[in-house]
Amino acid sequence: MTQSWVFWALLSAGFAALTTVFARIGVAGIDADLATLLRTVLILLLLAVLVWVRGKWLNPAVLPPRTLLFLALSAVATGASWVCYFRALQMGRASQVAPVDRLSLVLVALFAVAFLGERPALQDWVGIGLVTAGVLALTLK
Repeated sequence: MTQSWVFWALLSAGFAALTTVFARIGVAGIDADLATLLRTVLILLLLAVLVWVRGKWLNPAVLPPRTLLFLALSAVATGASWVCYFRALQMGRASQVAPVDRLSLVLVALFAVAFLGERPALQDWVGIGLVTAGVLALTLK
């Protein structure tokens, strides 16, 4: 099971849920941008230790330029997402902010079709539609 993408995706979901709860508590009383910076520094340190301990370090200069470009774009998008997420958490309830943030699931599917050539099955589109409906139910008054 630990070699299955489903296992890792479920762990990711669990940690993402904890992230939201911990961040909502942690962002109280401090600037959201400072909170994002502190969290990012801690993530950097933890990942540096993980890569070093597992012997996975590779000189980035030997990576293909296309890989570096898209990793850089991903980093910018991640940073922008975190800044927006922490601001939303500071202003809203975690039980509302997190589901709206998960609208990214729908956007990933749409972007994957547009840019990666993926073709979700009908069952996938039904799930994507249900996620959209859930987000709308939580946000519309």
